Amino acid sequence: MSIRPILIHPDPRLKTVADPVSDITAELQKLAEDMLETMYDAPGIGLAAPQIGVLSRLIVMDCAKDEGARPQPFAMFNPEVVWASDDKNIHEEGCLSIPETYAEVTRPAEVIVRWTDPSGDPKEDKFTGLWATCVQHEIDHLDGKLFIDYLKPLKRQLITRKMVKLKRERGRA
Repeated sequence: MSIRPILIHPDPRLKTVADPVSDITAELQKLAEDMLETMYDAPGIGLAAPQIGVLSRLIVMDCAKDEGARPQPFAMFNPEVVWASDDKNIHEEGCLSIPETYAEVTRPAEVIVRWTDPSGDPKEDKFTGLWATCVQHEIDHLDGKLFIDYLKPLKRQLITRKMVKLKRERGRA
């Protein structure tokens, strides 16, 4: 396994719709493992393949954050929300591609997601709370959408300028 570099906004790959995965190969299974390692190292609770420059419909997540909690990693190929509650939740979201920036985003409180696991088996499960927010956030990445796209234009522009400055500073380091 290896830790992959995470793209920082703005990057055109983060705004590109990812391609469906037709066949889960050993290479893609390794990619999922690398993504989990990258996510844990960052640290974060979710990561989408486009965030490491791979335009495939693959996300990983693990929202088991409590001290001493057993990890509950998910790797999802071609995830899709098949049902969303009318009830909404507001969570303060952040993103590994938009470091040290957070904003409140309103999303459905519960969702049912269908996906294929790394073994090629179809799965479907209901997610609530932080898990629901995370899976929707990561699926948005597969559709070229960032959490800041839910914000008002001025706030989005300020965050984008901040990220451009951060990338410039990191480029000098």
